[in-house]
Amino acid sequence: MHATPPSRHRVRYSRNGLRRAIIGAVLFGAVSDAASAYTVSLTAATPKAVYLQVGVGSFTNTYLNGGQPGNNTTVNSVSVTVPAAVVGNGTAQNMTTDSTASLSFWDNYAFCNLPSQVYIGGFYRTTGGTTTAAQVTATVPAALTSATGQTIPFSKIRWATSGNGDTGGQPFPAGTFVNGGVQNVGAMASNTWDESCWAFSYSNDSVPAAGTFTGTVRYTLSSP
Repeated sequence: MHATPPSRHRVRYSRNGLRRAIIGAVLFGAVSDAASAYTVSLTAATPKAVYLQVGVGSFTNTYLNGGQPGNNTTVNSVSVTVPAAVVGNGTAQNMTTDSTASLSFWDNYAFCNLPSQVYIGGFYRTTGGTTTAAQVTATVPAALTSATGQTIPFSKIRWATSGNGDTGGQPFPAGTFVNGGVQNVGAMASNTWDESCWAFSYSNDSVPAAGTFTGTVRYTLSSP
């Protein structure tokens, strides 16, 4: 089984006497609970199911109260405007999201902090015993591109990971995008609910040509 929500990334540069940059990204996610890195054990049940959310998702009620996930076609973005005076100076610029998802669909806990964090998570439930973990991957373009064909490597965007009330490691760890290809960004053991909050940033260590740079990343949850 697999679930595949898409995600878009955008970088924008404009020239108006001075140069400024806007960088953006999109994602889908979900999950939540209490202290310690957030992973919750689930009771095996029929049917086998997977759920992945990055940013805004859909759920009827909470999982603890018998809620069920639904499809959501929303594509969220993350972006940053780099002041002209600091473009390319090597100081990373924090990105913000247009996602409105901060609460966990596990128990309605306020897990992520908007607009600086993006909610990523979901669950992998089987009908019986332990199986191989489900993998979450990101399919990444080679670069963000502008209308004039200029490019910015996707590896200029990275993310930190945390969650309100969490300690220790995260099920969806910190990382940096590859410049084209498929990369693993996390895993879910069978019969678990897992979640993290990602905070994206742009490295700002080069000076691209002026323009708007865009790219779309697709996140996929695949179970054995």
